Amino acid sequence: MLLKDHVALITGGAGVNGLGFATARRMAAQGAKVAILDLERADPAAAAAQLGAGHIGLVADVTDKASCDAAVAAVLQAFGRIDTLVNNAGITQAVKTLEITGADYDRILDVSLRGTLYMSQAVLPAMRAQQGGSIICISSVSAQRGGGILGGPHYSAAKAGVLGLARAMAREFGPESIRVNCITPGLIGTDIIKGKLTDAKKAEIAETIPLARLGRADDIAGACVFLASELSTYCTGITLDVNGGMLIH
Repeated sequence: MLLKDHVALITGGAGVNGLGFATARRMAAQGAKVAILDLERADPAAAAAQLGAGHIGLVADVTDKASCDAAVAAVLQAFGRIDTLVNNAGITQAVKTLEITGADYDRILDVSLRGTLYMSQAVLPAMRAQQGGSIICISSVSAQRGGGILGGPHYSAAKAGVLGLARAMAREFGPESIRVNCITPGLIGTDIIKGKLTDAKKAEIAETIPLARLGRADDIAGACVFLASELSTYCTGITLDVNGGMLIH
């Protein structure tokens, strides 16, 4: 197994149809002990229980530094180490530039960008102490192409910020064998698009994608397993496109 004796922490991982839970399931199948972090209403403990024995779910708010620190402390108490952090928590909003309010901006950037910083800050001391670790940041093709299908410009800005933050951390912590990489998903068929796109619209979008389909949560999960495992030990600061070829120029 690729992740035997490995401890992985995944934010925003309680939604059973989401990228985070798909990643948790794949990592558990590869031998990892998984800690799922999410808001209380998402019931991360119940999500972790679906993975089987030996995994934990913790309530945490990635926009609150003390909450991030407390969650990491609980994971370390339970498992003794953290090998991988997947910064998956994020929210979106479909509005145009002139419609974005200050509250909208703060809300979207706080979860995707501030949350990525706070969770990374929380796990980095443990990774430094063990002289190794992998931080995986979920960005978006929206950051690369200047907008997506469902997210507004502030979402693109937040996800572009994740790319820059991850590269800077990769440069800073590379000498300590801590790798930081990004994944940029294309349009993935999760609950985030449920009810927002008709079947006809989905088919229309699929026709523009070289692999001729929308992405699946497991497509992103497989990439996360790769970046967490020893298969990617010479990869840091990279942006791994998982979008079916959507970004081919």
